[in-house]
Amino acid sequence: MQLSKAEEQLMQILWKRKRAYMKDLINAYPEPKPATTTIATLLKRMRDKKFVDFVQDSRSREYFPLIKREAYFSKQINGLIKNFFNNSAAQFASFFTEESDLSEAELKELRNIIDERIKKQ
Repeated sequence: MQLSKAEEQLMQILWKRKRAYMKDLINAYPEPKPATTTIATLLKRMRDKKFVDFVQDSRSREYFPLIKREAYFSKQINGLIKNFFNNSAAQFASFFTEESDLSEAELKELRNIIDERIKKQ
């Protein structure tokens, strides 16, 4: 299941904070701040999708993520590779290195990462 852009933005805040009340979430947004009802709606949808949950604290709810940022990111990248690059990581890497403005140093760093991964296998 995927998150909308607005939900992803809110998840980024929750991942960073780990736990947060509604007022903390709203305060983490840049101006203009979203309405409380907007955040409440997003949180309900995210809870229905099983991305967040809460614990009741008197009359307030403390929200927390149910999925780790890395797990969500990995799933999104794998979906991107599957849907746009014929499930080929090599095609993705080729596109990424050709279409982005990576410096020579960044390309060498990527090569080192790949070389280290090969050594581990």
